[in-house]
Amino acid sequence: MASRKTTRTLTEDVKPREVWAWAMYDFANSGYTTVVITAVFNAYFVAVVAQRAPWATLAWTATLAVSYALIVLTAPLVGAWADARAAKKRLLAFTTVGCVIFTAALYFTGPGTLAVAVVCVIASNFFFGTGENLIAAFLPELAQSRAMGRVSGWGWSLGYLGGLLSLGASLIWLNQAKAAGRETALVVPETMLITAVLFAIASLPTFIFLRERAVPQATKGGVSTAWSRLAATLHHARRFRDLSRFLTCTLFYQAGIAAVITLAAIYAQEAMKFSTQDTLVLILVVNLTAACGAFGFGYLQDRIGHVRAIALTLCGWILMVTLAWLAEGAALFWVAANIAGLCMGASQSAGRAMVGYLAPPSRLAEFFGLWGFAVKLASIFGPLTYGLANWLSGGDHRQAILFTGAYFVVGLLLLSGIDMARGRRSALRSDRAERRASGITAAALPAAG
Repeated sequence: MASRKTTRTLTEDVKPREVWAWAMYDFANSGYTTVVITAVFNAYFVAVVAQRAPWATLAWTATLAVSYALIVLTAPLVGAWADARAAKKRLLAFTTVGCVIFTAALYFTGPGTLAVAVVCVIASNFFFGTGENLIAAFLPELAQSRAMGRVSGWGWSLGYLGGLLSLGASLIWLNQAKAAGRETALVVPETMLITAVLFAIASLPTFIFLRERAVPQATKGGVSTAWSRLAATLHHARRFRDLSRFLTCTLFYQAGIAAVITLAAIYAQEAMKFSTQDTLVLILVVNLTAACGAFGFGYLQDRIGHVRAIALTLCGWILMVTLAWLAEGAALFWVAANIAGLCMGASQSAGRAMVGYLAPPSRLAEFFGLWGFAVKLASIFGPLTYGLANWLSGGDHRQAILFTGAYFVVGLLLLSGIDMARGRRSALRSDRAERRASGITAAALPAAG
């Protein structure tokens, strides 16, 4: 039974079980990014699939860039279509099945199967990223506007624990196989099956308990309607100048985050001379720190405000970059890495909540699609910027990470011009105008909080 505190946190018809089911999707899908993108399959792709060819690392980053580009091109359209048809949950089910199938298909990769691996990674990461946007769009339907930070933090912190579960299960499987004398090249594909199965099972509560509260819009035309809605959003972006400014801010600071996430292990090994075992331990500990940051920071965000909260995390990122640049020994780098963990969970969770607060309630999926557009675009050029800086500096990773820190500085400057009260008024004013135009009553829409 909901307590008084829970009642103030959640919208009127939402029960805690449903919020748990929503957060379980973060738990479910985080295993994919942790195992496939960050810790296990990426190294396998370079060493085994591409057989350490000179272009192997470039092939991996280019593969991810293609998948992110596809998300960038389709995210606003998918969001607009989901809003028009009230189809967030149906589309989420489709993307989940797609990601699970193509992750499991990585089981068939091995030496010389470059084409298979590239196709499966592009497809699985595309479905993952699209689903990430859709699940985020449920947040404003579940949480009161003043509590979006903490509810978003619940999901993001649970997500890091889900990543740890998948990574831990994969590492146990690899260690057992190694003890039995099996080759790693034969075992890594089996961890893709483990990751896919855990994703599928852990996402079930989401589809059993999470409700679709949106109602279909009184429009016609299917895909053409979605394009029209998107065109109208972009054309009238001046009505949402605070949200537009925050999306631009997101583009910059997420580029910095993407570079850190993608290249942290490389920096640890190349600049700090960490062993592979040391790096894996670092990833595990930082995931725990990130979970704590996402959970605890959500409450702080609701207390001090969205802008101040994200500004605090960006200052933390700048401190982290400075410490990593200065670090000569393991101790200071461990401090920097754990600051990154705290800021990682906090800034990503806080950004999702801020979009939910500034977006018109009748266009949640559409604006979260634009948020996904910014995040995925940042995921393309953030790591590429690091790579270019590293190349131009003659392989100096310290100079490259210092250059990457400029993204957080620009994000902080853009954040300073955002007026949350003005942005919220614009969102609600637009929502009322659209309801009058479409004939939808206030009672038919999810509560804005």
